[in-house]
Amino acid sequence: MAIRRAFSFGFLFMVCAGILTAQSGTFSQRNPRYLLQPTDVLEVHYRYTPEFDQTVTVEPDGFVGLQIVGDLKVQGLTLDEVKAAVLEKARLRLRDPDVNLILKEFEKPYFFVGGAVTNPGRYEMRGRISPIQAVAMAGGFKDGMAKSSQVVLFRRVGPDLAKTEVFNLKAAMSPSTTESLGDLHSGDTLIVPQNRISKIERFVKWGSWGVYATPMNP
Repeated sequence: MAIRRAFSFGFLFMVCAGILTAQSGTFSQRNPRYLLQPTDVLEVHYRYTPEFDQTVTVEPDGFVGLQIVGDLKVQGLTLDEVKAAVLEKARLRLRDPDVNLILKEFEKPYFFVGGAVTNPGRYEMRGRISPIQAVAMAGGFKDGMAKSSQVVLFRRVGPDLAKTEVFNLKAAMSPSTTESLGDLHSGDTLIVPQNRISKIERFVKWGSWGVYATPMNP
């Protein structure tokens, strides 16, 4: 038993070192662009009319107020999308405007790991992280308490809604695996249940994953 546990943890950290590379899955898009969110700080620079330059903070409702543009909803948009929206509105008042946006302050990418892992909590995301690597960063599975074949990923798709996907990390850790895993996105929550979950809804209320961490035996 001790040898099997040592192999399990050894293999898990070999994966983290890059011996096993996670392949892209259907759940996630590789290299997603950063999406603006409340408290982010933007610098808006007009090349030909610098008197309209501003530094603005994204408000809790997701809007920013700009002199030329007015109120603009930017939460959930990339910088390129915001720039396109600013240019569209600025053209109503300026001739051939040239706008440059700089993201000055933003929340560093992160993810959560909870449930039957040694060190559950929030972790900073530096580069691409697969579900297996995320569990390794959280100290690995708890001995005899983790349902590693049914790890649940929650990804926010709305203010109060999350999309789920189930990963069989036990199979993915096998040397002969054909299991395909995607990378985590910032804000993702990964839950390792203690027992088998009889039913997992495709969409659930955001923040309701506590019932998945310690589900009742069917």
